Amino acid sequence: MKLNRRLKTHSELHAGSLNDILFILLFFFLIVSTLANPNIVKVNNPAGKKDTKAKQNIVISIDKNQQLFLGQKLIDISMIDTILRAEVMKQRAFTDTPSVVVNADTSSYYGEVFRVMQSAKRAGAKVVAIVK
Repeated sequence: MKLNRRLKTHSELHAGSLNDILFILLFFFLIVSTLANPNIVKVNNPAGKKDTKAKQNIVISIDKNQQLFLGQKLIDISMIDTILRAEVMKQRAFTDTPSVVVNADTSSYYGEVFRVMQSAKRAGAKVVAIVK
């Protein structure tokens, strides 16, 4: 007597790893979408022709008490236009377009930073702003 066993094949779909892959893709797109921030203040960075840093001719610092310093010397806020114009004229003897670097404390007012940047632009210098 011959007995035939019928083997039935069951078609299965293993979807356990599909959930993991979709979860990883979801996190990837969430992280990538937060990196593209359109609310960025654009400042003029020094453009170099060679692989060297731009020389910092004039350095203006603003501390947390809203005091302005030209190098290490304390200057009056109302005199910023005339002082920057005089410093730019001194530096024009050495370079065509002197650069003004603005170092500002994080607790300083942005209005003061922009006022210094505008004064430097009016004096005819390149402006680089660094907020620490």
